[in-house]
Amino acid sequence: MNFKITLASLTTFLNKVTKLLIPLVVVSLLLGIIFGPDTPFVGDVYNNVSSILNMLGEDSLLVLVAIIIILGYLKKD
Repeated sequence: MNFKITLASLTTFLNKVTKLLIPLVVVSLLLGIIFGPDTPFVGDVYNNVSSILNMLGEDSLLVLVAIIIILGYLKKD
């Protein structure tokens, strides 16, 4: 019984953190696109996402579509 309560509270906490971080990352990416990768903090997020997409190579468009689908799923809550 105690394990279920702990697991439920952990799940609630992780959901709240996720709902906080997703808009922060989205805004950081948009500001990185607008102001360029040299902007403090925002540029770091932009560079990291850009390097991840470059590692994926030709499949980066597919990854972007998958991220949009995942964010759409998370947004429906």
